[in-house]
Amino acid sequence: MTEQQTRLPQSMADLGPEELNEISKGTFADLMGLKVTELGPDRVRGEWVVTPQHHQPAGIQNGGVLCTAVETLASTGASAWYGDRGIVVGVNNSTDFLRAVREGKLTAEATPIHRGGMQQLWQVLVTDEEDRLVARGQVRIQNLPHRS
Repeated sequence: MTEQQTRLPQSMADLGPEELNEISKGTFADLMGLKVTELGPDRVRGEWVVTPQHHQPAGIQNGGVLCTAVETLASTGASAWYGDRGIVVGVNNSTDFLRAVREGKLTAEATPIHRGGMQQLWQVLVTDEEDRLVARGQVRIQNLPHRS
């Protein structure tokens, strides 16, 4: 088991943004610079600064960065809501890229559309510093209850 795996909490329900950012050090989201600024069962917010390391060859942010932010924030919110009943996993991520970005800070906000016993559906809106919509994502989450 890796050091990062031993630091993982049983549930995200009781974590704050600072704690989540700390245990996320060294993960893919951390490498892209994603920092969670708000964490709760009804909303998760995060931000990152677009740098040349995020670019694709055309000089704009790679869409995979947006997909990563969408997946990370939706899954985190879903996990905070599901709490200690089990774990959650993303089963589908559909992210639409609406505006090209070369630089600047982006903010993403994840909110639930549906939360059921077996699945959840979360929406994530990504905006730039001028509050323009950059991307919109939707993530379907599978709830996996603990087994006896």
